[in-house]
Amino acid sequence: MVSMLVAAPAGAAPQVAQSPDPKLTVTDVVLGRTSVAVSGLNRVAVPVTVKAGYNSDDPSDAGTLLNVFLKRTAGIGAVPLMIAGHLTRTAGTLKNGTWTGTVDVPSTANGTFQVVGVLPGATLDGSDGSMTSETPFNGPSIAVTGLHQPKLGVSVIPRVVPFGSGFAVKAAIYDSTTGKPYASRILLQIQNDNLCIEYDAGSKYTDRSGILLASFPAAAADYLTCVRVRGKYFDTLGTGWFVLRPGIVSATPSKTSAGIGTIVPVNGSVRGAPAGCPVVLQRLYAGAHWRGVSAATVRASGRFTVNAQPPYAGNVSYRVSLPTCDRFQAGVSKTFVIRGI
Repeated sequence: MVSMLVAAPAGAAPQVAQSPDPKLTVTDVVLGRTSVAVSGLNRVAVPVTVKAGYNSDDPSDAGTLLNVFLKRTAGIGAVPLMIAGHLTRTAGTLKNGTWTGTVDVPSTANGTFQVVGVLPGATLDGSDGSMTSETPFNGPSIAVTGLHQPKLGVSVIPRVVPFGSGFAVKAAIYDSTTGKPYASRILLQIQNDNLCIEYDAGSKYTDRSGILLASFPAAAADYLTCVRVRGKYFDTLGTGWFVLRPGIVSATPSKTSAGIGTIVPVNGSVRGAPAGCPVVLQRLYAGAHWRGVSAATVRASGRFTVNAQPPYAGNVSYRVSLPTCDRFQAGVSKTFVIRGI
């Protein structure tokens, strides 16, 4: 049902950062359970306890929060990363204390997750400009059994979006085991561009059939579009894609007549500039068959150059073909003629 999908993480992870916070030292992380079973849209809160120290005398750091990251190490599920977010200090001092909280485990976490690091602060997606990464910690694991996991279906309307036109997205969420909706209104996000990776972009309820519609202007068609199901601190399900585009090719020979066997550059362009995509110069043979005689790749500017060589005296018909490439559909230029002399 999806016009084109590309890999998009279901978990909202911090942006690439330079180094851990040197003030943070982690001595222990404990998970309240070693295994958990979760069904459907439910989430199970698993206690998380961190023993750590934050070496600061700044009064503004007294309320420092900690966030524990759990990475998938086994199993198949939509969630690659879980976050126990905003743990608060419940015992001890800032420099030698205990932080507690929970990780809300969804059914889509199905598999095994291990604690891999701890990050201080209230912002998890790097949107505050922080260049701090989590402090690595080789911690305990939890095995998750996901039952009746939700699945997303997405369609783009129209399937191939014309240049200069807006488009709509229809998203459906349903039980992957039964293939049926959950018969309840569910919060989804249908977003575009940077809102596909920011911490939380705002959710809307589906209808009771699990359907949500959203419309986007023409300018959104060249950016990532996504559907997200938000958990408390990470996405529990998600998918992203770039909409399909038509293959619109134009081509013009540098000469309309040339000696037999003479190379004639043919310059052209492909709308949307699909850099790296191949184009093929085709010549019309007897029996109305088109055959490739020259090839090139589209440059970053969207332009290309192929070479024609009229093989005989008289009018020779050519065109340039773009095969389906990435999200660009197949297309051909108008036929043009080079006269062999």
